[in-house]
Amino acid sequence: MKILFAADGSKFTKKAMAFLVTHEGLYSADGEIFVLNVQPPMPPQVKSMVGSNTVADYYRDESGKVLDPIGRFLERHGLKHKLASSVGNAADEIVKAARRNKCEVIVMGTQGHGLLGRALMGSVAQRVVTESDLPVLLVK
Repeated sequence: MKILFAADGSKFTKKAMAFLVTHEGLYSADGEIFVLNVQPPMPPQVKSMVGSNTVADYYRDESGKVLDPIGRFLERHGLKHKLASSVGNAADEIVKAARRNKCEVIVMGTQGHGLLGRALMGSVAQRVVTESDLPVLLVK
């Protein structure tokens, strides 16, 4: 099974990763975990002030802070994986990456906001569930 694992580096990502590696039934020996970190886009003014190379370096550094420890963790557990990052709206990028990489399920942590919290600030997890035609496993 090919799994897209959405990682933002929060404690919820860590809980979801721990759940994934302790539930061996979620992946198979020939499967792969595609780990995606999505960075929010910089305002255009910032890019024009500091330059596109500086912004690209920033995105790479910030994604590395999330992806590098996950990569080491998955290697220690002997799980086949790929690490990737993108820039944009997190929910949109997660759904697009899952389709593009022919994943069969999306796994992600959720902050567990209640109804009021989702109404006020929106929820990446809620949008992924709504917009994806794939099964989505949310770990709280």
